[in-house]
Order: sequence, then C-alpha cells, then structure tokens
Amino acid sequence: MATVLMCRRIPRLSRAAAFSTTAKRETEHGSSKCEQEEKDNPGTANTGSESTATIQLLNPLDYRVLYNPSAYARGRAGSRQHLDRDNGQALGDTFTSPGAAQAAQAFPAASSRTLPPIRRAPSKSRSNTLLQQTILAALSKEEAEKEKWEVHDSKEDPRMFQKGRPEYRSLSCDSSEPAQPLPAEEGDSILDNVAACEGSPGSITDHFQRLSRLPAERRAGLASEPRFDALCHCAVRAIRLFSTPDLIHVLKSCVLLAVPPAHPLLDACEGEFCRRAWDMELEQLLLVADCWRCLERSVPSYLSILFSFANLHWKDLTLPQFVQLVYIIGEGRRSPADLAQKVESAILKYLDSFTLEELGAICLGLFKSVSGISDHVMRRIADRVSLQMEDMSTYALVNVLKMLRYTRMDHLPLLKELGKVIPERIPTVNIQGIMHITLTYSSLHYFDEGVLAAVATSLPSKVSYCRSKDAAKFLWSFGCLDYEPPNEEEFYSSLIKQIHRKLHEFKKFPEHLLTALLGLAFVKRFPEELIDYALREDFVQKTRGSKYELNKDLFTLGKSVEIECPTYGGNRLPPQLCQEFAEMALSFAEQEIYVRPEIVEATSLLESMLGGPEYVKNHMILPHTRSSDLEVRLATDGHPIPFNFKSPVAARKLKDIGVSLTDDLMAQLIKGRAHGRSPVEVENEGRTRRQERGDEAGMLCSDGALTAGAKSSAESKPGRCPGAPPSLPQPGEVRLALQVSNRNHYCYSSKRLLGLHCLKRRQLRHLGYVVVELPFWEWFPLLRRSRSEKLSYLHYKVFDPALLSRAG
Repeated sequence: MATVLMCRRIPRLSRAAAFSTTAKRETEHGSSKCEQEEKDNPGTANTGSESTATIQLLNPLDYRVLYNPSAYARGRAGSRQHLDRDNGQALGDTFTSPGAAQAAQAFPAASSRTLPPIRRAPSKSRSNTLLQQTILAALSKEEAEKEKWEVHDSKEDPRMFQKGRPEYRSLSCDSSEPAQPLPAEEGDSILDNVAACEGSPGSITDHFQRLSRLPAERRAGLASEPRFDALCHCAVRAIRLFSTPDLIHVLKSCVLLAVPPAHPLLDACEGEFCRRAWDMELEQLLLVADCWRCLERSVPSYLSILFSFANLHWKDLTLPQFVQLVYIIGEGRRSPADLAQKVESAILKYLDSFTLEELGAICLGLFKSVSGISDHVMRRIADRVSLQMEDMSTYALVNVLKMLRYTRMDHLPLLKELGKVIPERIPTVNIQGIMHITLTYSSLHYFDEGVLAAVATSLPSKVSYCRSKDAAKFLWSFGCLDYEPPNEEEFYSSLIKQIHRKLHEFKKFPEHLLTALLGLAFVKRFPEELIDYALREDFVQKTRGSKYELNKDLFTLGKSVEIECPTYGGNRLPPQLCQEFAEMALSFAEQEIYVRPEIVEATSLLESMLGGPEYVKNHMILPHTRSSDLEVRLATDGHPIPFNFKSPVAARKLKDIGVSLTDDLMAQLIKGRAHGRSPVEVENEGRTRRQERGDEAGMLCSDGALTAGAKSSAESKPGRCPGAPPSLPQPGEVRLALQVSNRNHYCYSSKRLLGLHCLKRRQLRHLGYVVVELPFWEWFPLLRRSRSEKLSYLHYKVFDPALLSRAG
C-alpha cells in the first residue's frame, strides 16, 4: 500500500497581536483517502489526504498548525447532500431552475505570493516516526469510519414517520422499489401496445402501472422513448375520462418513473385534480399532495384547495391525517392563517398519542412553514421530548430543536437532557443535523462545553460536506458562545478552507460570508483574504441589495479589522459608508438604548457623584458594537476630568422623543434629589456651579486634566465622524468605559459573556480604555435600594485604586 504525503497551503489567518499566543501548537492526525463528490461545486480540489497547513499572521508569531483531517466515509446521505430540503424547492412556491454555480472562484484559495514558505521538517528519525504513526492512525481511523455510515438521508428521513402506522399507506406515496418487479424485457412489449390503449383510461392506467414495475435502470431510459411520449399523450387526451382512483394510480406511477416536474402530463394531472378536488375524499387529497412532493413539483393552487377542504372538514381529521397535513404544510413552505389555532388545538389533543417520529415531523412542518406556535404548546412538546429523548431518533430530535430555536424557548430540562444524550450521537449525525444542533445552542445563548467539544471533534472529517451556510453557522455559533475547542486550530483551519472552496456560493448568499467572518472575529481570527473579498466594493453592493439587513454586520466587521488588524492592507469600507452606518447605530441607540431605566439611573447618579453632566457621557464609544457605554475620565490623583460639554443625551432624548414617563421611571430619576447630600456630593455640586461661571473650567483640574478636557471638547465637535475610533488616552489620564450589562449580554443562566460583547471589551482595552462592569446581577437589584447604596456601589466601581494605578 503506497502512502503519499501531500503538503498544501491555506490562506493567511490573522490573529490580533495583543491576544494571540506565541506557543507552537502541533496536532497529528491520521490521513486516509477520501472520495468526495461536490456536485454543487464542480472543479473543487480533492480534499482527501492533506498534510501541513501553515497559517500566517498579520503580525507573525511563529504560529504553525499541522492539519491532517481523517477520511470521511460516504454513506447514503453523504452522496446525496445536494438534495437537502432546507434549500430545496418548495411545493407551494413557483419553481425556478437555479443556474449552474460558477466553478471559478473570485480569487484563489491559496496564493504563493501571500503565503509563507513551508518550514523545515523535523529530523529524519523523528520524521520517520511521525510517518509511521500517521500511517497507522490513518489505517485504524479508516476502518473505524467505515462503520460510521451516516444514517441521516435528507430526502427520505422527513417521511420516516410514515412507517410508524399502517394508516399512512393510504395517505402517502411509496417511492421505493415496486413489490412485484417485472423483468426489463417486458418494457418493449408494454410500449409496443401503446397504440391499442388509445381512448381507454383503464388500459392507459394499466400500462403506467406495469411500466412503473420495471427495474430502475430500465425505467430511467423511458423518458427518451418516443413510445413513452405517445403513452403520455394518450393520457393527456383522455384526462377527463379517468376515474379518480385511476388518475391517482397514474400519478403514483409517474413518481416511480421519475417523470420531470414540468412534464405536460403532470400539467394536465394538476389541472384535473384541482377541478375535481372538492369531490374527492380527504385521504385522496393528502395522497395526491404527497405525490406532488415526491415529484418535487410546485402546486400552490392545489395546496390552497387542500387547506380549504381540511379547514371545512377539520373535525373529521384522524391523527395520521393531521400529521400528514402538517407535513404537507411544511413542504409547501406556507402556513394557512385560518388553520393556525386549529393546528395548536390538535397538537394538544393528540400530544400523548403521537409517536416520537410524528412529533418530530410536526415540528419540522411548523418550522418549514414559518408557523407561529404559542409558548404553552411548545413547552408541552418540550416537556414530553425531555422525558423520552433517549428513545427519539436524532433526526426527529433535531426537528424539535429547530422549533425550539424558532420560538426562542429556553426549556432547561430539555437542554440539560440533550447535553447527556447528543454528544455520543454526534459522530453518526450528518453535517446539516450537527449544524442545527450547534445553532440551537448559540441561538438560545446556552453554553454546553460537552456538546460543543463533540461537534468540534467530529467536524473536521466531515467538513467537505458543508454548504456555505453550514460552515458559516458553525463559525458563528462557536464565536457567539466565545468557545474555542481543544482542537481549535484543526477546527478553524478546516472550516476556513471550506469557506474558500464555497466562495462562489457567497455571490448568491452574501449574508453567509459575513456571518462566518463575524463568528471568526469574535474569537480574534481575521482571515485577511476573505476579509479583503468581503469588503470589496462589488461584494458590499451585493450585501446592500440582500433581503437581509446586513449593514450592521458589515460595519462591525469593517471597524473590527480597523482596530484589531493595524497591518491589514486589503479593502476597507469607504468612510462615507462607515459614517452612514454609525449614524444609523447612534439613532437607534438614542431611541432604544440610552433611555433604558438602568442606564438613565446610572448616568444620573454618576453625574451627581462626579460633579455634573460634563464628567460622564452616555454614548457608544464603539458604535459598531451596538451597545452603550458610560464614559468617565480620571486624573492620576483620582479627580474626575470634565470632557463632555454637551447637554446629556439621555436627558435630551427623554424630553424630545416622547418616552413614557411612568411613575416608576420618574421615581428612579428624581429620587433623593431634594434630600440631604453627602459632603462629597455637596463639594462636587459646588465645583459644578463654579465651572458654570466662566471658561476656566479646566483650571479646577490638574494641567494634564486641562489638556485632556480641552482635547475632549474638540473631539465633541460636529466635524468628527461618528464612526471614527476615539483618540488614545493622554498621559496621566484613565478612561473608564462603564458597562451597564443585561442578561442578553451573557450566556443563558451564566456569567459567560457572548462573543460580540467579548469583542467589544477587547477592542475598548485595545484603545486604552479600562472596562468597568456594572453586571446586571449586581446593578439591577440595587435599582430597588436606597440612593445612598447605589452611590456607594458606583463610588466603589469608579474610584477603585487599582484603576488609578494604570494612569501614566
């Protein structure tokens, strides 16, 4: 057995200099052959055996990774990933044939001009040892992978629930091989007799049924047979003469014969079924709808009739009919508004009678049709699933998680049980199932290291099956939860390489590239070639034309690169675009963030404690991070430095934008104003009044403070671009960025910050700010306490001696 070790290079990956490690990390993994068919990406390089991948930093730190993913044994699902239903054609949508994806990428995945030379290999003896270990690991891993065929088939699994009850046989079309196949030789004799069945619906039906029983390889060639076309023309001409059962038999035969969705025979069948639908039984209507699904034909008119019929006969629906209907609703990607309440009632009625597969099918149908569901119903579903999770198939469980994510349901018993059950299943789940599991955790802000570590371990060997969407969601989820797994370099390098392979897909789905790059930025990773591509003018224009709101993501990415990657030399966002995005962010903050009671209260108390509104500023120091800061500046001796010579934003907006002044909010704003003050407060108030008498306000501070105050005043002038980073602190000055946090800044029921807020605090420190937390678990309870307690807490936070020691 010959073994070839190949060396490949991957694009440069920047890690922010201040936060990267200088240690070498080397991981050795088995290498084995991997056959790969990327039908949606012709021309993609084979990703079988790969060896050393060296990552270059913007500030090189002698950082090297050995990347050697194991082979991925292709099962049924692996060879049919292009049939994924999430992006497949919907029954109820107008059919459009997607154009062939361009194989040529916008820029090469690796460029010898930008990549560092391969480092010298280890000594010969060590090299031989490593080679032997690699070969042995490859052999053992290959054998193990052969036994781990993926069980998730994206085309068949959505219909797995139909195998649970015999009643589904009359409601669904079985697209498997016929029970009594005919020999291939009979095909010609059947077609030779087509002329004899002219005008005879029964004979035509018999011909279709017999042809559908031929072997698969013989059926595949019928589409090009003129005699088969003649049979189809006979059926079209006699379409009104068929009985309903015979017409259904013809349609079911078309499924086995793989008749194309746009075939004229199917046009005639659809029109005829729509014409006679109100005279059919519900069982027949559901069966025909299932046939259309198997044929992947869009039939919006037929579905509208079916839903209206079901609405009128709702009380007659049996449990299997209800589940089949919800399945059809999901495959049609549309939710009939008049059925929403009835669907919820039926779920509650049959909840204890559903099989676990049926429960998964219902959740998938609701998720695909974007159907709203009440918290009560979703919690009841989650209650049952959490008790029987071990008996549930992974596919059905993933469908429940999709709906849990859609409804934003934080069902703790289910999530805890999931952490026990799912890690050992991860190796046998297909890549899209793993993506949905991971995305559930990040969407619900729920951190479970065991699950994430299992995902990270399994992913590199399956990464070649990732669509651009899948790779982006993995990067986003891990970045959102600020988690870097033990195999972080293998994990991230494999996903970044897959992003390069799928680059052509981002022309159609630009949102996925921004999602991926933001997820990487959260964990201090900046692949500069991908960033350069994302900030190109033509790509920026694509994002602005997207159906999604991507301006905030562009702004966050562009400004993060500007702050954390000073040596980056690629494309950047135009200044006028940054200003436009910053003004949008500031406008939102003035209406929604600055006026929150917990922030207004903190601002008011700080003004009182420090000496006036010029000593504290409620604003967004970094508008691209989408949350506010209370900025305070201190001199070395601990005296506050005045710098905000505009009227307070929060007070102005409370007056101007019409915020409802409730009794509670008024109490928070005015509580204690007319009562006695501490000596410090009196002194501060006196100092404020003296400052108002003239222009010599800065004389009350040290010389350094005066300079800083003057500079801050200049910074506040209208000519300064809202999106520009603030200037660095002056010598002898400490700039505090107080963070009034809330639960949405942290992982669920924990004190672990989410990725965006980690990024913000990291960038504030990079710009010289000292980040001071007012965590919600401390500040929110204090809002109900006395004024003196709140002032004491803020005094402790602001005048911490450790903060002053950072001056100079």
